[in-house]
Amino acid sequence: VQLQASGGGLVLAGGSLRLSCAVSGGSFSSYIMGWFRQAPGKEREFVVAISWSGRTSDYTDSVKGRFTISRDNAKNTVLLQMNSLKPEDTGVYYCAAARGSWRPSTYDYWGQGTLVTVSS
Repeated sequence: VQLQASGGGLVLAGGSLRLSCAVSGGSFSSYIMGWFRQAPGKEREFVVAISWSGRTSDYTDSVKGRFTISRDNAKNTVLLQMNSLKPEDTGVYYCAAARGSWRPSTYDYWGQGTLVTVSS
């Protein structure tokens, strides 16, 4: 299973970016998909996850109301729309896939990351 994240870049505070993660191999519709991020000098943290069907999602508090995750099981793609970006959203964003039950403790497959830089 390969995950390819894209869409990162440099944006001013208050701006928007849309990240995309294309998944190849495996069975995309059977994976819980998640986004994580790692800020400079910090540990990687959970951002959001979406269920197999896309009907359920789980956001970390700091991005609620600003970020929206979606998935297209026909295109094996998961998107992360990020609005009202803040400097503290800066980091490398990773998409990941997990098998098994909702709110997995570990993710099985990881993409390479895409850098998001929010300038004030």
